[in-house]
Amino acid sequence: MNNTQDEKVLEQIEMEVRMKDGASRLLAACSQRDQALEVSKNLVSCNSRILALLSQLQRMRRAQVLQRVGHGTSLSDDLVTCFGKLSLSDLRIPLMWKDSEYFKNKGELHRCAFFCLLQCGSQILTTDLQIVDRTLTDICFEDTFIFDEVGPGFVLRLELYSSCVGEEGSLGTRRGSLGVTAMGNFSGKKLRAALESAAVCGSSPNGKASAPVISDPSTLEPKFNLLAHVTLKLKHVHSGFKTHDLSLVATEESSFWLPLYGNICCRLVAQPQCMLKATLCGHLKVKRGHDGWENVYGVLQGSSLVCYQSEEEQKSSPLLVIPIRKDTFICVPEQNLGSQQSFQISTKTDVEDEVYTVTCDATQRWTKALRQHLYNMGQWQQCCTELMKLEVSFAPKSAAVQQGSLFHEIVTPSTPKEGPAASDLSAEMQNLLASYYKKAVEANTIADCEEKFKPQH
Repeated sequence: MNNTQDEKVLEQIEMEVRMKDGASRLLAACSQRDQALEVSKNLVSCNSRILALLSQLQRMRRAQVLQRVGHGTSLSDDLVTCFGKLSLSDLRIPLMWKDSEYFKNKGELHRCAFFCLLQCGSQILTTDLQIVDRTLTDICFEDTFIFDEVGPGFVLRLELYSSCVGEEGSLGTRRGSLGVTAMGNFSGKKLRAALESAAVCGSSPNGKASAPVISDPSTLEPKFNLLAHVTLKLKHVHSGFKTHDLSLVATEESSFWLPLYGNICCRLVAQPQCMLKATLCGHLKVKRGHDGWENVYGVLQGSSLVCYQSEEEQKSSPLLVIPIRKDTFICVPEQNLGSQQSFQISTKTDVEDEVYTVTCDATQRWTKALRQHLYNMGQWQQCCTELMKLEVSFAPKSAAVQQGSLFHEIVTPSTPKEGPAASDLSAEMQNLLASYYKKAVEANTIADCEEKFKPQH
């Protein structure tokens, strides 16, 4: 199992290296600004993915070593926190232009290409490119970015990248540009052949791929530079729209500088699996306090144990709802009730403690599930108070976002101006990149990959 996981990560690393090399060569062929910017952005994301995958591989191998020497397990390993979904949406980055630049429209028009990179573990997502100048007071992204299989100890790093760009048009011919001055001079078939030829890692006479030769992207233009970053954790998760402070990396003297206000605004929510799916269900006998027994069908999900009159009545109103919170206690008395053992669920309220006694044929299974559920709730904290709503991708902005420019809410009540958005990469280029990635995956020889990256014993 461990070797199989290693092989998958090694294959992904090999593919990202190939993609990086192909993008570097493709960047040398671009003369249209929008095309070059998009390829340069892909180089940044490839580098980040390679580093993230290498870190993941290191963690996996360290865990394997600890397991072999007997330090990989402990008495508490039977309680493993459930995973969940993490969503970041309504991302806005306010800018703070000088009065002379924004209000009086004086000075040289400073224009930058801008995008954000989001990393959570080995998962990396990027926003679209935007062209930013003094006509914009906020950089806004409509998309919803969702990370799957995230634990409560997640670290979400949001990085802001920018690159100074000139006027619309050509970037000029570069050295090693495959002999063309513009990507438009290629027909679709010729461009595809040139891309595939440039992306192939050096071949040996026997047809097997040799070690890839990586072009140095730092010598190519345009180049994206890290402008600022922010790290978000579980404590930052909130169902509403919140502001987070940025850590600035660049200075005003940098050519790619943008006048950041110093924070970002976004909506960061999480949905643990214990809040989405039923943990356990089955037939129970329940009584509250000194009341009589009730035969019910119990469903443990979210912040409650919902008891229905029967399994078929689940779509109707429940007969009883037992609250399950972080301060709930599960107690197993020593005495038995006939052939069945019972357990108690104790939950504190403003008036008094509510105690429910439960008995069934699978008491041990229910007590274990309840304790695991409480453990999950304790780890995910505020995410288990109530189920947070996960926005759908490309959803309209929330009411908080529609109130107007954050720049003007903080600095001036004037109406913000709308600026131009960055042009998308042409459909032909998108198809070429997608086709290259697919064919590279198919052409990759797993045996060669295993031999190249196989750990030495």
